[in-house]
Amino acid sequence: MTSHKIVSREEWLEARKRLLAREKEFTHQRDALSQERRELPWVRVEKNYVFQGPNGAETLSDLFAGRSQLVVYHFMFAPEWDAGCKSCSFWADNFNGITTHLEHRDVTLVAIARAPFPKLQAYERRMGWSFKWLSSFESDFNFDFGVSFKPEDLAQKRATYNYGPLENSMTDMQGISTFFKDSDGALFHTYSCYSRGVDMMNTAYQYLDLVPKGRDEQGFSFSMEWLRRRDEYA
Repeated sequence: MTSHKIVSREEWLEARKRLLAREKEFTHQRDALSQERRELPWVRVEKNYVFQGPNGAETLSDLFAGRSQLVVYHFMFAPEWDAGCKSCSFWADNFNGITTHLEHRDVTLVAIARAPFPKLQAYERRMGWSFKWLSSFESDFNFDFGVSFKPEDLAQKRATYNYGPLENSMTDMQGISTFFKDSDGALFHTYSCYSRGVDMMNTAYQYLDLVPKGRDEQGFSFSMEWLRRRDEYA
């Protein structure tokens, strides 16, 4: 950082305008990609998934809460873990303030994890969250949507994640899935993303991308080695 190029305000402005042109091009490309995402074909959801949450047992249909669109954050919290994934917790710190805004655009946002609901409740209280979080402990939901993996599939290296072979031995991974409910009550799976696909949903990372040091994750054994849960930083 100490050897970074220093220029006059006029030279900076010219460089900034050149970058702005590229940023605008990227924005237009992102808009086009978002439109292509919305135009993906849908798959009808036939299985009756049931979850445990603050209102007791609820089906996938119930989770729409009177709206036509549902976003599910697949939260990494396996039944045997004592706490939720710290990376997913980093993402979930962004949820509390946006749920009301989403609801006014016909969207319900929930998080779903495999850990039993009492574990989710305890961790939720610890982290001070208020968004809706449900357990798929007795459901195939996580397995069917590609974020949890059975021991036999891991042992035989046939587990798939992000539409390709799983490259680690984790039982649970992160992701986001979206669903639509039509006027007749039929449910459709419209989109899922995994791995770096969830990156843009982390507000803190988007701010870090603006500052001089960026995410500053070089030199770690893995990119998020620095990360702690909010109550674990020294």
